Amino acid sequence: MDNRSENAENGRGLVRALKLRDLVLFNLVAVLGLRHLATSAKFGPSSLVLWFIAAIFFFVPQGLAVIELSSRFPKEGGIYFWTKHALGEGHGFLCGWCYWINNVLYYPNLLISSAVIATYVIGQGQSGLSDNWIFILPVTIVTLWIAVIINIVGLGTGKWLQNAGGLGTYIPGVVIVLLGAYGLFTGKAANPINWETIKPDFSNLPSLNLLASVAFAFAGLELASTMGDEVENPRRNLARSVFISAPLIAFAYILGTGAVLWLVPNKEINLVAGFLQAITAGASAISVHLWWLGPLCAALYTIGNIGGVGAWLIGPARVAFVIGLDRYFPEQFGKVHPKWHTPYVAILVQATLATIFLLLSILGRGTSVEEVYLILLDTQLLIYFIPYLYLFIVFLIHRSREASSDGVILAPGGRFGAWLTGISGLLLTLFAMAVATIPPEASSTPWLFRLKVIGGAAGFVAIGGLIYFRAGRKNNTRIPLSGGA
Repeated sequence: MDNRSENAENGRGLVRALKLRDLVLFNLVAVLGLRHLATSAKFGPSSLVLWFIAAIFFFVPQGLAVIELSSRFPKEGGIYFWTKHALGEGHGFLCGWCYWINNVLYYPNLLISSAVIATYVIGQGQSGLSDNWIFILPVTIVTLWIAVIINIVGLGTGKWLQNAGGLGTYIPGVVIVLLGAYGLFTGKAANPINWETIKPDFSNLPSLNLLASVAFAFAGLELASTMGDEVENPRRNLARSVFISAPLIAFAYILGTGAVLWLVPNKEINLVAGFLQAITAGASAISVHLWWLGPLCAALYTIGNIGGVGAWLIGPARVAFVIGLDRYFPEQFGKVHPKWHTPYVAILVQATLATIFLLLSILGRGTSVEEVYLILLDTQLLIYFIPYLYLFIVFLIHRSREASSDGVILAPGGRFGAWLTGISGLLLTLFAMAVATIPPEASSTPWLFRLKVIGGAAGFVAIGGLIYFRAGRKNNTRIPLSGGA
């Protein structure tokens, strides 16, 4: 390993502020998105089988890979560090670059959906505010910068935003499941759930699309590992947090979807707030006096989304921070605040870019600016999956090179189990990438959609390559494209 990574390993003054409890809640807020309950339930009862398939072939392999890699290398930068160590500087940078730039483009969607959910606190979404961009714009920007300020002030403070977000996300999920269970014993299902309706039809495109979608609803267990130098006893606690949080997440997704299907006819499900529809329907079936349960869960989930913004802000910012330490990004990215001990420059740059894309998406509505932003969203579809390809490839490489060592928690099943884990996750990721290149049925120009998706991904990779090689020449360093770091 070269000297430029030494500072990243030493933490550069970062504070170990995260305990096991914080990591469990961080995983919940990073991975669990109740909006996916509506997306899957609207498809019908067969979505339940797709959740199980996604859990077995992607979520479990992802969790096992993250547990093994984080216990083997509990370092700041997480997936960037793991890839660099296994495949060299070039692949490490490409993985980190794709992970970082994808999340910068992701914020507007998350922030806008958060603002829309917040309108359900008042009038159950009937206030008209969900379509009022004079309301949406300031709410989204204020939400983003509250998360920024809290997380710059220190992870010891900022973690409480993510902790509150984890609880705010999970409690409504539990409420949905409980209301669904009550309905199961006292009422009739809103949708027919039997062998005919639950069996997926893999010959049609919507089933394939939904399988890819629900698989990557499970993505994000690797995010906490990007803060390895800020975790107490990271080798132990990062792995334990996955063991604890993963079953909770699977429980909420699978049983939550079943509850929504039981409580709301799938034709009537709102894609943005379907889980709140289910809570309102389930509560009103018990008593009209439970009218407050829907707005309360909307308020909790709004807090959850703010915590989610914080989580997906600080995790990728740590990747950019370590890339800055390695001087492939400007070295200012690697600066730590002298008082608060956080990588404040990386966080500020990420938040500023997110604000710009947010303004493009909102102020440009109905104009050519909006069209440009939508093209950007299409082009980053494949970029989203590239780090997960690296995750499973790197997992297999490290297992073959270093089968075991002190403190490393290995995926079960020996060499066969490791290969089954890695190949399963790799194949499902490749499947999702293939599905992402298939144009929507309503598309009038399929070739243009494919050009945007594939060409856009190639464009982002090319931009990353230019940054990498330019930094290498500037630093007068040899840039290996493969081999150990």
